[in-house]
Amino acid sequence: MSPANHDRVGYWSEIKLEIVKKYASAYSNIMSNQPLIKRYLYIDAFAGSGTHISKRTGNFIPGSPLNALEVQPPFHEYHFIDLDGDKAKSLRQLAKDEPRAHVYEADCHTALFEHILPRCRYGDFHRALCVLDPYDLNPSWEIVKKIGQMQSVEIFLNFMIMDANMNVLWKNPERVSPEQQARMDRFWGDNSWRESLYRKQPHLFGFEELKQDNDAVAEAYRARLNVEAGFAYVPSPMPMRNSNGAVIYYLFFASPNSTGGKIVSEIFEKYRNRGAG
Repeated sequence: MSPANHDRVGYWSEIKLEIVKKYASAYSNIMSNQPLIKRYLYIDAFAGSGTHISKRTGNFIPGSPLNALEVQPPFHEYHFIDLDGDKAKSLRQLAKDEPRAHVYEADCHTALFEHILPRCRYGDFHRALCVLDPYDLNPSWEIVKKIGQMQSVEIFLNFMIMDANMNVLWKNPERVSPEQQARMDRFWGDNSWRESLYRKQPHLFGFEELKQDNDAVAEAYRARLNVEAGFAYVPSPMPMRNSNGAVIYYLFFASPNSTGGKIVSEIFEKYRNRGAG
């Protein structure tokens, strides 16, 4: 696979990979010591090629699929999804010696709904850790809520706030195209963001709609994960920045159990104030 087909990632994306790897190791250790749990899965819904190129060094670095394959004790199953054919081919090559690994060249919603989530049912004593880290306003709220209702799957999720700010959360929301509004509706779950992410500022001639700041937007989404999707434990997310210090996305963690929430809260705090790299 050509280097051009590997994603180039910045310092904060490398931090994210460390965070997910650290928690995946803790998760596997905990699950392996639960006698009632029959199977636990690792799911990467936007897996990429499995390898990245560091913008800082120019070197190849392992992506989250490779990191997951190195975790000990191992997961019972690995499910890697990517819509790009070349990246799916690379994933198959990387995982060719791991019979428990499954690669899907598919839209993540189709693969999750039809093939993977049915293998994670709470009543079957199956559990899963799922990484949802796209580069745009994805996944749909439908899949996030479905996972939350299952009570058997923990997630890491990227909220691409830069995409939202550039294309949807404008100073004048009336100028946002219907297509972009529909994208946000799909990500948010409905059009309630049009009320909750703006506040009315009174002035001499009436009111002006002002967008909430990034942290307030992230907090509103965190509340939805907790209240609407049913994840009992949703720590404050990690703001992930570019080289200029601007927040590109928020890394969320959501879980049905307190142990996961506590561990990730501690991991987030460890990394939250890292420098720009």
